[in-house]
Amino acid sequence: MNKTKTKQRDNTYFIIMRHTIIALAVLLLSAACIDAQNRKLSVHAVCFYNLENLFDTNHDEHKNDYDFLPDGSYHWDENKYTNKLNNMARVLCDLGTDKLPYGASIIGVSEVENDHALDDLMAVPCMKERGYKYVHIEGPDKRGVDCALIYNPKAFHVTKTFHKLYVYENGDTTHATRPFLCVQGKLAGDNLTVIVCHWPSRGVEGTFRDAGGRQVRALTDSIRQADPSQHIMVMGDMNDDPDNTSMAKYLGARRKMKDVGEGDFFNPWWEILRGKGQGTLSYQGGWNLFDQIVLSHNMLDLKGKKEYKELTLYGYHIFKRDYLLQQEGKYKGTPKRTHSGGIWLNGFSDHLPTVTYLVKETH
Repeated sequence: MNKTKTKQRDNTYFIIMRHTIIALAVLLLSAACIDAQNRKLSVHAVCFYNLENLFDTNHDEHKNDYDFLPDGSYHWDENKYTNKLNNMARVLCDLGTDKLPYGASIIGVSEVENDHALDDLMAVPCMKERGYKYVHIEGPDKRGVDCALIYNPKAFHVTKTFHKLYVYENGDTTHATRPFLCVQGKLAGDNLTVIVCHWPSRGVEGTFRDAGGRQVRALTDSIRQADPSQHIMVMGDMNDDPDNTSMAKYLGARRKMKDVGEGDFFNPWWEILRGKGQGTLSYQGGWNLFDQIVLSHNMLDLKGKKEYKELTLYGYHIFKRDYLLQQEGKYKGTPKRTHSGGIWLNGFSDHLPTVTYLVKETH
């Protein structure tokens, strides 16, 4: 055989093998347990996503869901509903896969109508293959949308669920809104409480979201008092940015880790929005970051020791894939919605998801 051809073949083989080894190394670093300095670390993605009106096609008694019926303003029929389910499942199954091939362990969601819609979502093939389950408690919101928690039972073992009603501090009893969904369980052997929120909209004054911050802080204080071992994550569509008073003052979610006190939270999205100019929803040419996940004091590597003896924040990012964004026109680069201007776009949501990564050393 020609020596030149043999040499070229050997070089080609070497290049292929080198790329294969690199790919395998990347995959191993992304696996469920990674070995760092002879330590095994369990890695989990915990996420949040506003699903933007995941309604079924049926009327729920006492709920104002008429726009999302076949004869409603959106002409919400089985075809649109099925497309919406598939679109939502695509995003949910992609969350966390930037680092973990098996995706997210926990995903908080908002704007879900009912159990029927969630059952249908869990039945989409990629969701079913993952074995995802959900927690949902029907709330009093007049429009009929609730928060829910989707989780992989292989990773997160739910032990207790309840919700805390939002209370209008001005005595209003006619405009009931979404409660705070509280789910407690075990993740990587640690006690974890996740509170999923959807605070009052920007159609009302900021004082109503301030009340949400006060009420969730009272809830987390009581949880921590009852069980100091709880790791607490508050997530949701807050309808406020990280530096608004509802988050920064009343919930006590701080921009810098060094400022996080015992009962406070770290808010990584503050720096993402104000330091990097990135957000999860676009309004009048600018970005807001309403979709936040904040973490309690005991989930932070405050001293930079990287010991990871308990669940510890390891990373975070806004989940931003091309398919989630408008690719042309006036709104290019902004989230591709289900509807816009009354036209069905077969899109996803007006919000982008947020992702956090947690690590813990295993034995």
